[in-house]
Amino acid sequence: MKINKIKINSYGKLKNKEINLGNGINIIYGKNEAGKSTILKFIINSFYGISKNKNGKEYSDYERYLPWESEEFSGNIEYELDNKNKYEIHRDFKKKNPNIYNERKEDISKQFNIDKTKGNEFFYEQTKVDEGLFLSTVVVGQQEVKLENKQQSMLVQKIANLVGTGEDNVSFKRAMDRILKRQLEEIGSSKSREKPINITMRKIEELENEKQELSKYEDFKYNIEENKNYLKNEIIKLENENNLLKEIKLLSEREKIEKEKIKIQENIKKENNEKIELIKNKINEIKNNNKNILENNFNKIKNNNKINKEKNKLNKKIILINILIILINILQLIFIKNKIFNYIFLLTVPTVISFSIYLKNKLNKKIKNKELKEEEEQEIFNKINIEINNLNEQIKLLENNNIEIENKLNNFKNNYNLKINLEKEKIKNKYLEKLENDKINNLINLDDINFEIEKIQSKLNNQNIELHKLELDQKNIEPKLDNLSKIEEELVNNKKRMLTLEKLNESFELAKDVLTKSYEEMKNIVTPKFTKALSENIAEITNGKYNNIRFNEEEGLIVELHNGEYMPASRLSVGTIDQLYLSLRLSMVEDLSEENLPIILDEAFAYFDEERLENILKYLNEKFENHQIILLTCTNREKEILNRKNIKYNYEEL
Repeated sequence: MKINKIKINSYGKLKNKEINLGNGINIIYGKNEAGKSTILKFIINSFYGISKNKNGKEYSDYERYLPWESEEFSGNIEYELDNKNKYEIHRDFKKKNPNIYNERKEDISKQFNIDKTKGNEFFYEQTKVDEGLFLSTVVVGQQEVKLENKQQSMLVQKIANLVGTGEDNVSFKRAMDRILKRQLEEIGSSKSREKPINITMRKIEELENEKQELSKYEDFKYNIEENKNYLKNEIIKLENENNLLKEIKLLSEREKIEKEKIKIQENIKKENNEKIELIKNKINEIKNNNKNILENNFNKIKNNNKINKEKNKLNKKIILINILIILINILQLIFIKNKIFNYIFLLTVPTVISFSIYLKNKLNKKIKNKELKEEEEQEIFNKINIEINNLNEQIKLLENNNIEIENKLNNFKNNYNLKINLEKEKIKNKYLEKLENDKINNLINLDDINFEIEKIQSKLNNQNIELHKLELDQKNIEPKLDNLSKIEEELVNNKKRMLTLEKLNESFELAKDVLTKSYEEMKNIVTPKFTKALSENIAEITNGKYNNIRFNEEEGLIVELHNGEYMPASRLSVGTIDQLYLSLRLSMVEDLSEENLPIILDEAFAYFDEERLENILKYLNEKFENHQIILLTCTNREKEILNRKNIKYNYEEL
């Protein structure tokens, strides 16, 4: 793999910067504070993303390289894998994920896994190298090779760690000691007393004893609960029976009211009949008391006819007499010539007329008196008749009222039984699920409901008293049971804690076992490989001054001298130790990835003398000819040596 082009739009102090890189060695020259380390960070952050986490530093990478005078915070890197596939990354550092383009400038970002925390993992998928490994091998930052004398022992330890465990910050002995220390502090042992496992074991034993003491109350609690449940069920049954009886009683009272209504109507009917009889008797009494008036009124027409006949007859007689007298007078005038006799006969006429008038007046007076009497009787008759008619109307009204009452009673009686039966059936269905069918039938058809209600109420009172006693007993033991519950809960928590401690102890034991096995494997497989590569590299870098490096547990890293004697690495010069550390890091590059990753050195040789610098540059050019090498430097020493040795390189100046 190689980086072809770096284009920085705005990142840290750099803006609109473009750098073209080639195969082999590339020198990026710039004075101090020109931005060389910023370019290194741009490359790393472009491949792996920029972190907003401070990780113990004063500022995070995001805060440190965020431009102050520009809204833009982005850039591009064009690179090529060993299979000749070319890619371009565009990274807007304000966003979590970059845009990745292929050679045809097609966006292929979604072809790679996107982790929620790390973002798009395209570079890891292409190289199988994560950021930590990348930084600890192919990237060497400022002063990571050169250390002061007082830090020499630390660097030797790092080299020993790399040779012994494969990690420069991991020492087998220190790792094992830390595991043992943590195991003792976080768990404890059979010999310790105030460690977690000892405290937990004692607590479990105490809780078990307390639990055993309080467990006897549980049986008592179960008996109380059982009796309470039985009583509650019995109370529910009695309450249902009581409610059923109350409903039946209510229905009976309603039935009684309805019957009372019937009785009232029947009484009204009876009273009406009695009134009718009284009225009829009164009518008869009136008729009997006024029989003469009634009969006279009945005979009045006959009497009137008779008077009229008498009147007519009298009139006829008077007329006839008058005619006869007139005729006699006419005849005597004609046939009797005696004047005296004629005068006498003539005098008879007024006499007869006067008598006739007298008779007529007498008859008229008689008729008038009779008419007056009849008028009085007629008035009395009319009053009697009106009274009788009124009484007959009353009888008629009472009889009609009786007919209505009879119809109502017939309808009511026809519907009443059906309605009562339906109500009883409804009540029965309501309690079917609550009471037994036979019990319901017995209660519904019970004669003395009030007695049964009193009996059930008495049972209910007794049952409630018993229930209250049980609840008091339960209340008395509840504090003990609550304490038991707390003890059981605490016991469970302590057992869980014990289990956690045991699992943690197993993890520590497993870690120790794995660490021991890994260390043994490292000593048998990896360490010889490291020491061989380290020996070869240091021989080339030091022109054969040191040819053989070994590692043992007692002294750590040791170096063979020309006379065959072995000397601890800590006794070497600082410069040699620096070379040794760089050599070891470079020795791992070939095994890092299937890709030939670029080697990036930022001011790595600032403290190398001319001889050492020439040796390392020659070593890099020959040993890593398949790798792109990027040297970030503030001097021209590298350029001059490469020119003197006729070694090709690409040069970029900031």
